[in-house]
Amino acid sequence: MECSDENQPDEMPEEQICGTEGHRKSPKRRREIKRSRRRVNGVEQACSGSELRGDSELHDASETSESSTKRLDKCRRAHFLHGPYPSTHFGPKACILPNPTSIMHIQDPVSQRLVWNKPPLNVLVIRKIRDENLLEPFKELCSFLIQEKGLSVYVEKKVVEDGALMADESFSSIRRQLCTFREGFDDISDCIDLIVCLGGDGTLLYASSLFQGSVPPVMAFHLGSLGFLTPFNFETYKTEVDKVFAGNAAVVLRSRLKVKVLKGSLQRDQENGSVTHTHTHTNPVSLQLQVLNEVVVDRGPSSYLSNVDLYLDGRLITSVQGDGVIVSTPTGSTAYAAAAGASMIHPNVPAIMVTPICPHSLSFRPIVVPAGVELMIALSPDARNTAWVSFDGRKRQEIQHGDSIKITTSCYPVPSLCRHGLVYDWFESLAECLHWNIRKKQTHLSDASDSTDTDT
Repeated sequence: MECSDENQPDEMPEEQICGTEGHRKSPKRRREIKRSRRRVNGVEQACSGSELRGDSELHDASETSESSTKRLDKCRRAHFLHGPYPSTHFGPKACILPNPTSIMHIQDPVSQRLVWNKPPLNVLVIRKIRDENLLEPFKELCSFLIQEKGLSVYVEKKVVEDGALMADESFSSIRRQLCTFREGFDDISDCIDLIVCLGGDGTLLYASSLFQGSVPPVMAFHLGSLGFLTPFNFETYKTEVDKVFAGNAAVVLRSRLKVKVLKGSLQRDQENGSVTHTHTHTNPVSLQLQVLNEVVVDRGPSSYLSNVDLYLDGRLITSVQGDGVIVSTPTGSTAYAAAAGASMIHPNVPAIMVTPICPHSLSFRPIVVPAGVELMIALSPDARNTAWVSFDGRKRQEIQHGDSIKITTSCYPVPSLCRHGLVYDWFESLAECLHWNIRKKQTHLSDASDSTDTDT
């Protein structure tokens, strides 16, 4: 017999009878009631950092806002190990299709789909420069987007000023309709609805560097050397572009690293291994950016081993002695980190990979840490020389004693459009680009019923 909530009083004693008076609640049921009341009184809401809507009448009137704040400060976790929840809006018009069945942070990858709030109007085309083989695909794509789709096409000014492109009279009418910008001078982050890359993996990395906040959806065509991150074939570009504009396209959210370089602000506590930063006008954050592949700290031109300390959430974890260390995203795990012996991680896995470069220790293997932690790298006090750091192969600079590099997962991923699906595309790239697990197959036996050795 079921009890209807609307037929019961708001508060019931533990011995309250449901139905007939001869059936008292079991001890297990009474414990569940107590736990339910504790949840209502706000104990578990505070620990999770959330509030239930419409529960004001369930709180004790004598409970003050000050005591609630104390409970929140006491129970709230400092970090969410899965990393920050990624922004689901990409550029002015694109977003992830809401999935009402996804109550947990882990969802079925197949349900990750891109939708348009409004029809896209502005497309950024990124072309691999100094490659004459891409001139014709570039002209063909721009003509299609402008003449057939009626879109505004943005390109870099140096691309339009290419000598071979300027000499082509048949393309002059389209060239005059192109909108140009210069990296570092013109901000186009608020007007681009879709990014189309023509080239190799470097074009996707470059597109990521142009957008330090929300990134529009990226459609990458394989016209370069490797093409691990570029799943689309240009031969069918019209069909593929139409599918993307129609919406409901599969998309993988490639997490990025938020990196800060702080100059001369590090103070160490020798007793417990913790660190603090002193922020003054003389040691501000010298660099802050989003990184798609990896942060590499190495010994630079020095002949000495690099000696850097690795901190996790402010606590010293280990010292890295060798040629350096790579901190990479799951996307970057198939790049430099893979060459250094790291495992390859699917881009949908929330994680950060830490890989030493030629460590002077046989037991120092690559490790994977949760995406929500904060890593910090600094020169060890007894380091013999400085170190050098680069971000996706760019903005290389020297790290002195007292400097530090803080790394955590960004809430602005790169929404990379998939050709088939985010799982199949990844394994297809592993097989075609890296020749993963490819070997000559073992031949079968003519009589496989008993393959054991027997005495004759």
